[in-house]
Amino acid sequence: MSDELGPTGRPLPTFAEPAPRRPGQRAQVIALCNQKGGVGKTTTTINLGAALVEAGRRVLLVDFDPQGSMTVGLGFNAHEMEQSIYHVLMDSDLLLRDIVMETSVDGLDLVPSNIDLSAAEMRLVTEVGREQVLARVLRPVLHEYDVILIDCQPSLGLLTVNALTSADGVIVPLECEYFALRGVALLKETIEKVRDRTNFDLRIIGLLGTMFDSRTLHGREVLQTLVQGWGDLVFHTVIRRTVKFSDSTVAGEPITEYATSSAGADSYRQLAREVLQRCPDA
Repeated sequence: MSDELGPTGRPLPTFAEPAPRRPGQRAQVIALCNQKGGVGKTTTTINLGAALVEAGRRVLLVDFDPQGSMTVGLGFNAHEMEQSIYHVLMDSDLLLRDIVMETSVDGLDLVPSNIDLSAAEMRLVTEVGREQVLARVLRPVLHEYDVILIDCQPSLGLLTVNALTSADGVIVPLECEYFALRGVALLKETIEKVRDRTNFDLRIIGLLGTMFDSRTLHGREVLQTLVQGWGDLVFHTVIRRTVKFSDSTVAGEPITEYATSSAGADSYRQLAREVLQRCPDA
């Protein structure tokens, strides 16, 4: 622990380089979830995944949002997908590995999504064990990856409940502005319901401040309020606002590839180390 205060107002720890993962372990499944849109959830999923690959992990990204933003953000045309996560959920003969796509980053794979997924919620309502459909789909690939990151849609509906039911832990990206704080209590309530009913081992890995602007008093106050309410569950790493994230999305690359020496890339590398420290099995 250094004496330097980080952006959250707490002393900034030194995050050790992650050790190699023990062979034979199943993947750690992490859902990135917030029912509020525009909080940097997809950006975080892509760039955390790429930073975890740099840390020696094999990573699968699951786009579980009908908007298909992560699919587009990695350079694919979501509208031209003949098969997506929707088809795997609806067709028991189709395996997840049949639709996995390689990205521009070696060791980072993608399960794509598009608007077809919006029909899944309605169709799953009548299914037996409807909350466990995604967990069933992921099961055959759990030993092919070290970490599986699920980008959830901005709602607390059945798709999000599926993601939480299949996950070991949740990361909550949260924009550093006042209105973003209001929905966290509702999300916590949903996570607790899932833990009570369908996934007893689910835990919150951490809350991540995004789009932070240290020049504004408002942003600093939101971070302080977050730490006061959630304590050590708030990540020390904070993602600052920068145009580089938009540029890398347009380029269809993670920021660790597009602007490898940028402050944004370094923030996600630090986040990857912090996530691995909080998830020793990842």
